[in-house]
Amino acid sequence: MMWNFPLSNVKQFYPFKPYHDDIMSSDLSDLLNELKIKSPDELFADIPDAIRTKTLGLPKGMDEDEIRRVASAYAGMNKTVNQEHSFLGFGLYNHFVPAAVSNVINRNEFLTAYTPYQAEISQGIMQALFEYQSLAAELFQMDAVNSSMYDVSTSLGEAARMAKIITGKNEFIVPKYLSKNKRAVLDNYARGAEIKVKEIDFDEKGMIDLERLKEALNENTSGVYVEYPNMFGIIDTNVPRVKEIIGEERIFVAGVNPISLGVLAPPGKFGADIAIGDGQVLGLGLNFGGPVVGIFATKEQYIRKMPGKIMGITKDHNGKVAFSMILQTREQHIRRERAVTNMTSNQALMAVASAVYLSLMGDSGLKKIGEINMGRTKELMDIVKEFSVTMPYDGSPVFNEFLIRLKESKTFVCRIAKKYNLVPGYALGKNYGYNDRNQTNIVVNVTERNTNDDFNAYKEFLREVA
Repeated sequence: MMWNFPLSNVKQFYPFKPYHDDIMSSDLSDLLNELKIKSPDELFADIPDAIRTKTLGLPKGMDEDEIRRVASAYAGMNKTVNQEHSFLGFGLYNHFVPAAVSNVINRNEFLTAYTPYQAEISQGIMQALFEYQSLAAELFQMDAVNSSMYDVSTSLGEAARMAKIITGKNEFIVPKYLSKNKRAVLDNYARGAEIKVKEIDFDEKGMIDLERLKEALNENTSGVYVEYPNMFGIIDTNVPRVKEIIGEERIFVAGVNPISLGVLAPPGKFGADIAIGDGQVLGLGLNFGGPVVGIFATKEQYIRKMPGKIMGITKDHNGKVAFSMILQTREQHIRRERAVTNMTSNQALMAVASAVYLSLMGDSGLKKIGEINMGRTKELMDIVKEFSVTMPYDGSPVFNEFLIRLKESKTFVCRIAKKYNLVPGYALGKNYGYNDRNQTNIVVNVTERNTNDDFNAYKEFLREVA
């Protein structure tokens, strides 16, 4: 939510004149004299006056103590998921994060470690990333996982680019209903790589329409991307048939919610050539929307085409276990014409956090969390049905999100939700093709952190909007 907080309001916090004005003026004079210029504007003489910004509309600079107070005033306007009954998901999810995760990644050895350029002195971070790769590969049941991408959107863009490189073809098929963040990043990649992105619709169950997929395929199709759970939270039971339909000559890219793999089949089990997901659900928390980590996995035969880095295990000259970077596919490390990506870094610290989380949870822990998510989601769906609210894809299996349709305007729905200190979910708007102002379509998310109090607030909300 954007808050209207005019810069003029700063004056009410700080009506006094900064005590350092005279000092700053003296410092500036000394600098100008040293540079032998009369005004800072002379430093920008090469920039034509016609294109210079005259003013930024900002207030006069403040000292550290002042700016801390202003920042605190802004921060005080925020509300967190701990202060509201939140059912908001749609890409970022409020899962429980054990204290051990932050305890480990806040150790100086990890917190200050950058992506390991000097491998021989980066053994600790390389071992941690090796463990991340191993755990993620086991979770996805794929041959190889790189040491991370920025997020799932960049993973999708790189997957489309990789499909073109492998096949030599330039049409990439995606679902019509796809997060706009993912689609925007994909379009940026596609534009530069000269890839044509095609859409296919869902069927009446909210799943990928296999007949339309068959019709969309042609000799130029490089690959197909599908998701489970998809944008509406539906566990798409058509996904396991995609590889069979598109054949070996095309790349099958599967997008998954990693935390759902405690209860759902991993992408490696049904022929995915590339599998991607957002590791935010694996111990990263919400963090005001970031940072997150993109998981990128592939089959062994495509490793040399995969972006990013892979950490490997070997032995040093004394026969002791050692770690090394065994794959670096960007132009800084190899000949420019052979590079497959220009991605500079990875999300090393976030990858380590996901590794810690997976180590703590284990198979049984992930299964338990998945079962709780599905069970609690079913509880809320039953409550929604009590109020005769429309669920467009009722009957289709879901993990922890589902779509509801309220016969009230978004303005009215938001007003009632605020009354109960509730965030009922993510409201789909015109950018997703929902143009009717007299109804509100909401993707509702439930996780293990939602309580009975949250459910009771949703009941009261539905009494007034259903």
